[in-house]
Amino acid sequence: MDKRSFDKLEFIENHLQPAFLIEGQEQPGMTLAERMAYYNVPGASLAVVENGEIAFAKAYGLADAETGQPVTTETLFQAASISKPVSALAAMALVQAGKLDLDADVNTLLKSWQVPENEFTQTEKVTLRRILSHNAGLTVHGFPGYAQGVDLPTVQQVLLGQPPANTEAVFVDVLPGSIWRYSGGGTTVAQLLLMETTGLTHAELMQKYVLGPAGMQHSTYQQPLPPHRRAEASTAHSANGKPVPGKWHTYPEQAAAGLWTTPSDLCRYVIAVQRSYLGQPGAVLNPEIAKEMLRVQFDSFGLGPHIMGEGQSLSFSHGGSNEGFRCEMMGYAHTGQGIAVMTNSDNGGSLCQEILRAAALAYGWQDYLPPVKPAVRLPEDVLQSYTGVYAFTEQPEVVITVTCQDGQLMVQTPVAPGKVMPLFAEAEAKFFETDMGLLIRFEQQNDQQVLELQISNFKMQAVKSSQNPTA
Repeated sequence: MDKRSFDKLEFIENHLQPAFLIEGQEQPGMTLAERMAYYNVPGASLAVVENGEIAFAKAYGLADAETGQPVTTETLFQAASISKPVSALAAMALVQAGKLDLDADVNTLLKSWQVPENEFTQTEKVTLRRILSHNAGLTVHGFPGYAQGVDLPTVQQVLLGQPPANTEAVFVDVLPGSIWRYSGGGTTVAQLLLMETTGLTHAELMQKYVLGPAGMQHSTYQQPLPPHRRAEASTAHSANGKPVPGKWHTYPEQAAAGLWTTPSDLCRYVIAVQRSYLGQPGAVLNPEIAKEMLRVQFDSFGLGPHIMGEGQSLSFSHGGSNEGFRCEMMGYAHTGQGIAVMTNSDNGGSLCQEILRAAALAYGWQDYLPPVKPAVRLPEDVLQSYTGVYAFTEQPEVVITVTCQDGQLMVQTPVAPGKVMPLFAEAEAKFFETDMGLLIRFEQQNDQQVLELQISNFKMQAVKSSQNPTA
């Protein structure tokens, strides 16, 4: 590692950034070690791309909190939903080869299972383009995985929702092409399409079309993970820091959630996409196909990755969340820069984001720098009026607790179990939290006090059910 890269790594390790900065307050440097302890994350691993090459990779902490096994840069983590854009690269390679059509009705190609026809599919069809950009109208958001030792469903059983599958059947319930809605079920339709088109298992076709050509030598889509590779893998950990029973879940929904990999290998995916986009040696796709993949198709998604910016700031990214694993990956199409961060904890999501923002500060990635928000003081009686227990309207058994301590509003939410986090007012009834980037707004609706919680682009409402936060 050259000195410049070493300096960047050292900066990242010592300047983790919160979701929001508070106007007028100096932001103290947060170290990676401190934040791992704060979030109770046993292990983390990261790699950074600079000038189209991996500049550095480093691992931290433990692969297993009980055995004390350390994380190395070759330790495997579950990439979770980052499996989707990596699988999409294989789909685009098959499109390039003329074996798949982005805009054909997938039912004209599927053999062993078909998208059920109904009133929504009469005029608009489910296509590979719509599946990869999450606007095919297909159901099933994500998958919980399967504990060790239980029977695993086939891909067809997953799509049919038949035992031993633990999720509902996949079908169309809105007009294809009409709305954006994230669908792991749709990605599983694509998995079957790729398998039937190539005559290969998903693990085999991914090795042939992506993992091998991109040099992702440590990666595999094999589910379950073969016995001879189990020693390479990190254990998944719950929010309480305890290993998940059986060490991890198994995901037969391989295209949606089944990739085992390392940050360095994810960076090799980033590099392969960058080289494809720019028409450089080592490309997996030709520039025309790569540019279509990184073009916004619907909402903010391309064909696989999430897309931000344009011109020199065009970036592609995706996050991942499996049982006991959280990760993030991002690359810039033009500049040969990118990053991948992987953790082995349900608490790792915020840590990944803090590392990403530290890298943004180190490299000047404007799109990923934390926004600065004003914080105002509100009278104690106003703050007290917001305290209480709020039950989610769609899941009344799930609650948010708001308290007031020494003139500071505090919140405990199901998205951060066990954490009591300070809220800062940017206006009356409008608050923010700096660890996870929660936005909270209070309002009266039909004589009820309602709390609206927003994280990223997701909004949820909860109704005040008790004035006493201890009730």
